[in-house]
Amino acid sequence: MDREQLLYEGKAKKIFRTDDPEVVRVKYKDDATAFNGEKKGSISGKGELNNRISAFIFEYLGKQGIPHHFVRFLSPKEQLVKHVTILPVEVVVRNRAAGSIVKRLGLQEGQSFPRPVVEFYYKNDDLGDPLINEDHVAFLDLASQEQIRGMRQMALKVNRLLTALMIEKGVDLIDFKLEFGVDQEGKLLLADEISPDTCRFWDHQTGQKLDKDRFRRDLGEVEHAYQEIWNRLGGEKHV
Repeated sequence: MDREQLLYEGKAKKIFRTDDPEVVRVKYKDDATAFNGEKKGSISGKGELNNRISAFIFEYLGKQGIPHHFVRFLSPKEQLVKHVTILPVEVVVRNRAAGSIVKRLGLQEGQSFPRPVVEFYYKNDDLGDPLINEDHVAFLDLASQEQIRGMRQMALKVNRLLTALMIEKGVDLIDFKLEFGVDQEGKLLLADEISPDTCRFWDHQTGQKLDKDRFRRDLGEVEHAYQEIWNRLGGEKHV
């Protein structure tokens, strides 16, 4: 396997070519960013924890029928995934009010929604990843109507499955962001990562935040929060 051909470097991961053109190697970083890159820092151990958490969740979702890009765990900070073309539409599912929707709609943090709220965002750093609707997606030709329907349906199924998994661990799933890609055959797959970087996890009993909001809001104990999520999922028994 060629470990040197860097295909892409993002805020939290590096993507490398492998000997198989349909598979790439993902290396998670300890770097942390927030507010579209305006706030930057490093969280000790974040790369390894996110790699392990994301691998565990992808495997769990795959067993429940969610098609995804994850292939296998490779090393503490690395995993192999299918080479996909990422669609420039991020899907956010919200169960309770937190983050941008609180300010945008004047809601109280923690307010429960009667049903999950699904939002689409244009994946474009220069524009600040703006909130868009399905008409915008069509006008900008970001994804087909079939792909948008597929992403919405899959996101809601992921929400049901992940909510059930986390409540067993004493954690409330407040909201999360998903990205999707298309493989060589044109199949829509869940991609990127699912971790405390992309989900809001609150302790069910105390409401303690166990995710990247601890970094965003300077709450401290960021490493502990990520480690706690991994511990709740079973930790080292999954290694």
